Amino acid sequence: MLIANPMYDVVFKFLLEDQIAAKLLIGTIIGEEILELEFRPQERSHRVDAGGERFLTVYRMDFAARIRNAQGEERQVLIELQKAKFPTDIMRFRRYLGSQYRDPDNTRLVNLDEAKNRQVRQGLPLLTIYFLGHRLEHSTAPIIRVRRDIVDLTTGEPLTEKEPFIEGLTHDSYIIQIPELHRERRTEVEQMLQIFDQGRVIDDKHVLELDEAEVPPAYRPLIRRLQLAYAEREIAEVMELEDEILDELREHERAQEWLRQQAEQARAQVEQIQAQIEQVRTQAEQAQAEAARERERNERLLALLKQAGIEPDRTSD
Repeated sequence: MLIANPMYDVVFKFLLEDQIAAKLLIGTIIGEEILELEFRPQERSHRVDAGGERFLTVYRMDFAARIRNAQGEERQVLIELQKAKFPTDIMRFRRYLGSQYRDPDNTRLVNLDEAKNRQVRQGLPLLTIYFLGHRLEHSTAPIIRVRRDIVDLTTGEPLTEKEPFIEGLTHDSYIIQIPELHRERRTEVEQMLQIFDQGRVIDDKHVLELDEAEVPPAYRPLIRRLQLAYAEREIAEVMELEDEILDELREHERAQEWLRQQAEQARAQVEQIQAQIEQVRTQAEQAQAEAARERERNERLLALLKQAGIEPDRTSD
């Protein structure tokens, strides 16, 4: 069975645009039943100088979904799909997180006093999910959960009641290392996420080949959605465009890295020359000081000779 590769932004967007698939994917990862989900892709463009010859416009597709679980809790889920690793990734997503914390759309009105109809606007708790197409430096875990530890520091006891101040300023995260998904599938999450296993890629990287019998029936709606994406010619064309943009970005990063290396080498050479100049300056100052001391000694000697009535012999000068 062939499906479109969900590591492509256009395919991932197509997958999450289906409410059933989006609830299934997000709900299985975070381990909660999602009753309501409002999904909104956030497309942002950046212009980068491609080798100084022309400008390339890059569209970054981030995903945000507002969810409500069975307990009635609302959260804003931010999803980052990162196919390639670039040095600027972390800072870029930090800026994105900052914009999400500031966004007034990520807030809700809360009643402080229903009798007096007093309301205050509070930030929705955030939850981030990272799909990484590259490996982390020190972990081979396919799925990593980062959960806050909220405790009374004096007693060490956990705080059970949720505080709006804490919920509005901190967040939990899930990190999925796509290259590590080829291992045995021990949990439901790993069984579901085999649809991202890049070891199943065939031909041009746009298509994965799955054995439907290996996928539990509960997750087959995801497969059906990806089969539809595979059949869409427009999606295939956008995947090819994504490849071209990614190649351009890699070339741009290589050029930037070469420039950084050249600048670092030039800086090291300048520092070396400055050190040599400083050494020569120090040696010149030492020589001048020694010459001054020598002149002072000669002047004292001449003075002593004059006091003794001895005319110095200057024939050797």
